[in-house]
Formats: sequence, structure tokens, C-alpha cells
Amino acid sequence: MSREATSLSSELDTERYGRRRPRLSKRWRGVLIIAGALALGGVATWLAYENFGTAPIDTERVGFTDLPANAMRLTFTVTRDHPDRPAVCIVRAQDVAGNESGRREVLIPPGGAQTSISTVIQNARPPVTADVFGCSYQVPAYLSTGRRPTG
Repeated sequence: MSREATSLSSELDTERYGRRRPRLSKRWRGVLIIAGALALGGVATWLAYENFGTAPIDTERVGFTDLPANAMRLTFTVTRDHPDRPAVCIVRAQDVAGNESGRREVLIPPGGAQTSISTVIQNARPPVTADVFGCSYQVPAYLSTGRRPTG
């Protein structure tokens, strides 16, 4: 094929299919893949820290005591990163089968960074253990005002 024919064929292909985009070199493709992997790894690390990092409220069970009438006394310590804010902890007791037999919300008033709390949990069945289910700074209004919930 002559140069003119090749040139004419190239022009017809360009008119028909459009211009070819310049291809990235292998080096640039590798750089882009590595940069994408680093960005994805950074996002995954940040999400893991946010979800599994240190908790703003930490609790430790000190002990529990069986009481008459299916009640159990639970004593625990609360360590907060904002001791000037009130918090709420949900405590629970479990029966011999491991089922939850009683639950209670406990208001943790503002105070020191570490607070010791003792509370009694009433149960539907005889309890064998008690623990702290979780704590939060989102205190329900009925706990902070002393009014019982309606409805």
C-alpha cells in the first residue's frame, strides 16, 4: 500500500470512528493503581478507627449480687472522656439459659472521669449474671427530668 492510500484510509477511519485517545503508558497506569489502592486503604483505616476505635464511655463490671424476689444488684465503674456531661447506661441480667431476664437504664450524672455505680435490676426469671450492655451520652428526657414516659 502506498503512503497516500494509508493516509486516506487513516483519514476515513478518523471520520468514521473519531480520533483515538492517547493511551496511558504502563508507568502511569501503575502509578494510578497504587494511588487508588492507597486512597482506598486510607478510607478503610479511617472507617475502622471510627467504628472500632476507643469508646467515649468505657465500663467495667465490678461485681453482682443475687437478691431475693428475682432481683440482682450490679456494681460497675464508668470512665468517660467528657465527665461534665450526663450519660445513660443500659444494664441487663441473664437467666441460666443465657436469655435476658431483666433490663434497666441507669442515669450517670455529671461528675468525675471515673464513677462507681450500683443498681438493682428486677427480673422476670431467676438471674445468674448481670452486665453493662452499653452506654451513651444521648440521655432520654424522662431520665434527665425525672418524669416517667407516657404511652
